[in-house]
Amino acid sequence: MSASTEAEEIADAAARAVAAISAAGDVGPPAAVNAVEAVSGGSAAGWGRRAGVAGATLGLVAAGVAFERMTVNRAVRRKARLALDAAGPYGALRGTAGTAHAEDGTELYFETDEVADYEGATADSAASAGDGVGGPTVEPVRIETGADGGARQGGPQRNRLLRLLGRRFGARHVSGTEPAQDDGSPAAAGGPGAADERPPTVVFTHGYCLSQDVWHFQRAALRGAVRAVYWDQRSHGRSGRAPVGRPVTIDELGRDLRAVLDEAAPEGPLVLVGHSMGGMTVMALADQYPDFVAERVTGVAFIGTSAGGLSEVSYGLPLPAVGVKAVRRAVPGVLKALVSQTALVERGRRAAADLLAGLVKRYSFGSGHDVDPGVARFAERLIESVPIDVVAEFYPAFEAHEKKEALAAFDGRPSLVLAGEADLLTPYGHSEAIAAALPSSRLRILGDTGHLSMLERPHVVNEALAQLIARALTYERRRGRTGR
Repeated sequence: MSASTEAEEIADAAARAVAAISAAGDVGPPAAVNAVEAVSGGSAAGWGRRAGVAGATLGLVAAGVAFERMTVNRAVRRKARLALDAAGPYGALRGTAGTAHAEDGTELYFETDEVADYEGATADSAASAGDGVGGPTVEPVRIETGADGGARQGGPQRNRLLRLLGRRFGARHVSGTEPAQDDGSPAAAGGPGAADERPPTVVFTHGYCLSQDVWHFQRAALRGAVRAVYWDQRSHGRSGRAPVGRPVTIDELGRDLRAVLDEAAPEGPLVLVGHSMGGMTVMALADQYPDFVAERVTGVAFIGTSAGGLSEVSYGLPLPAVGVKAVRRAVPGVLKALVSQTALVERGRRAAADLLAGLVKRYSFGSGHDVDPGVARFAERLIESVPIDVVAEFYPAFEAHEKKEALAAFDGRPSLVLAGEADLLTPYGHSEAIAAALPSSRLRILGDTGHLSMLERPHVVNEALAQLIARALTYERRRGRTGR
C-alpha cells in the first residue's frame, strides 16, 4: 500500500470516528465502542489497518482536528518540515550530563547548567537560541528585588540577580559583575550562617510526551544567572526505558524526581518548576517527602498542570459529559490494542503527519495561527519522539492523580501558578484550584495561550520565573535570619 493511499484511508477512518463520537450524545458507553468499530470499518481485521490514526490522535481523544491540511500538497509540506528540522536549533542547548537511578533501576538522565560555565553571558548569547531566520528569541532574565521581597519589572536586567546572588552567598565575582558589597547581612559580612548558605538550584520537570528540551527558551534566558537542572522523565527523552508493559504512577515519578535531586542537587535550597505531568510529579514529591520539601524547597512553579479531577476534562470536544466519559473509558482499551500493533501504528503516525501537525497546534497552542512555524515543528518533534507503548503506559496515571492535599507542603513558600486560558489539556480552572490551595501563590492566566506556554509565551514565562526566583531568594534570606 502506498503512503498516500494509507494516509487517505487514515483520514477517512478518522472522519468516521469523529462522526461516531460526535453522535454519541446520551447514548452511553456503547457509543465509544461504536466509534472504535467505525475506525475499524466494522471488523476486527480492519482495526489493524487503521490503528495508525488512533496512534496519531492518542486514542481518538482528539481525532478530526485540522483536516483542511489534507488539501494542501503533501510533498510541499514534507519539504517544509525537513527544512524546519534542519534550520531550527530549538532543543539544541546542552549542559553537563549526569544520571541518577530510579528505585527499579531505570536510568534518569539530567543536565546541569552551572553559573560558572556561562560567565559573561550576554543578551546576544541568549538571542542565539533563536533560529536565525526570524523565529522567536529571548532576552536574559530581567529581575529587580524590592524592599518588600517582591520583584519589579524594568531597571537593571540579569546582573541584578547576579549581584543579589553574589551578596547572598559571599561570591567575590558572579558572572563578571561588580564585587559583592556589604549589605549588613550575615552572608555578606561572613558572619554566622554564611558558610552554610548555598545559592538555589532551579530544577525543571517536563510534561507528558515531551522532554527537557521543551524548556529551550527558559534555559537560554537563565544561563549564567542561576544553577539549573533539567531532566528527562522515565521513558522520555534521553532517560532509560522503564520496564515495558507496566503502567506508570505519578507517585513513582515523584520518587524519580527525588532520585534526581539527590544526585544533581544534594545540598542547598531548591526552586522546583513543573509543567503538566511535571507539576504532578512535584506534587507527588511533596506528598511522599514533606520533610524534604520543608527543609530544601524555597520556591515552586506549577505551569499548566492539575492537582486532580482530570477525568472531567473534555479536551475541547463538543460532546456532552456522558460522551466524554464514554470516550475516556474507551481510550485505555484502544491504546492497549495499539501497543499490539506498534510498528503499524508508528507507520500510520508518519503517514498522518499532517493530521498530527494540526493536532499539535490545536492542543499545544492557543494562538495557533501566530505560532512561529519552527516552534510549532519543534513541538511536533518532541511529541513524535514518544513511542505509542510509552503513551499507553503513562495514560492511566492521570485518571488516578489526586494530589490537592499534597499542596499544603508548599504553603507559605513563594509559588507561581501559571496557565494558558486556551489550554484544552489542563484547563486553567485546575490552576485556579491550585492557587486557591496556596494563598501565598501568584496566579497568572495568559490569554490566548495553550498548553505549551513556555514555547508560546517564553518572554512572559521567563519574567514570571525570574520574579519567583527573586522571591525565593528573599524567602531564604528571611528563613536564615529566623533560623526556620
